[in-house]
Amino acid sequence: MQFSSPHGWRGWLWPAALATVIVVASGRGQVAAPHIVNFDKAAHFFVFGLLATLVARNGFVPGRAWVPIVAVSVFGLTDEWHQSFTPGRSVEFDDWVADTLGAAVAVTVYAQWPLYRATLEHSPGRKSQVSEPVRRS
Repeated sequence: MQFSSPHGWRGWLWPAALATVIVVASGRGQVAAPHIVNFDKAAHFFVFGLLATLVARNGFVPGRAWVPIVAVSVFGLTDEWHQSFTPGRSVEFDDWVADTLGAAVAVTVYAQWPLYRATLEHSPGRKSQVSEPVRRS
């Protein structure tokens, strides 16, 4: 994993923005959420999976998929620690597990599914780098 994004410094804006939203939400006393069993675990799974995907896009190196997974897992751990200082919130080991599993699944899909990766890297309005097939008369 390299810290110089192929997208330039702007490539780190989305992961930084999402991480900021997570920190701000963690600092709130009670987060409004539907009363669905394990909704918070699903939210942790998908939000941290998205964060891991955004991190992986900024310098993905095959064979080093573990780097964004570990980075996001550590961030999840610090997020849980941060919640311990927030009235009305508590540290939940299961939340951190959901964070880490979300990151692992998302980065694995990103690493192993080239079409998904190509779709994420596609810029609308830019011509595709894939050449058209040659037609013979």
